[in-house]
Amino acid sequence: MSVGVKNESSLHRILKLHYAGSGGTTETPVGGFFADGVRADGEYIEIQTGSFGPLKKKAGEFAAKGKVRIVHPIPASKMLEICDAAGNLLSKRKSPRQCTPWNLFDALVYAPELPLNPGVIVEILMVEIVEKRVNDGTGSRRRKGVRIAGKDITAFMERIVLEKPRDYLFFTPFAPEEEFTVKMLARRAGIKTQTAQKTLYTLAKMGVVRRVGKKGNEIICGIAGTKE
Repeated sequence: MSVGVKNESSLHRILKLHYAGSGGTTETPVGGFFADGVRADGEYIEIQTGSFGPLKKKAGEFAAKGKVRIVHPIPASKMLEICDAAGNLLSKRKSPRQCTPWNLFDALVYAPELPLNPGVIVEILMVEIVEKRVNDGTGSRRRKGVRIAGKDITAFMERIVLEKPRDYLFFTPFAPEEEFTVKMLARRAGIKTQTAQKTLYTLAKMGVVRRVGKKGNEIICGIAGTKE
């Protein structure tokens, strides 16, 4: 058993089994690491719900041996179920927070050059989830003692597969000749300024966008000519 399996979330477990598929394996030793899954065709699977930073070395080693698919689940909608310590349902409500594919950059910003490794595929998986919470006094102070007991997927909604740097042009809603700033991207995409900053930083590191100038405190960017 690999380190961390004990604390594995139900969401992580469901996805690694789903992506490993029939004939595949899970928690498979590969070099000095364990792959979340290995498909029957040899593709390595990593389910990453948080920062991509910890995957830098691991995914690089896998990519040297073959293709590695990093699946990043993003909850487009979340239902919250709160139970008491005995398991009785106390309340059920929809979370006001809604995520979009742009939330990828909250995680990818910590390893912006990882997708440049040949063989690394990033897959955004938009899902609906139910987050189960238990009001037993053992949770964080911020949640007033309510702890998160698990997350389950209730629906698969959309897959966005990013295999080459040019695929990330999906996140540049501008014409090739246009110049733009963080604020312009935020307005055009309907995202927060902080998310737009992470997006442009990551895309610049990947060579998808380039910095062409500066106006005051704002960096001006343009779309770069990606070869791949």
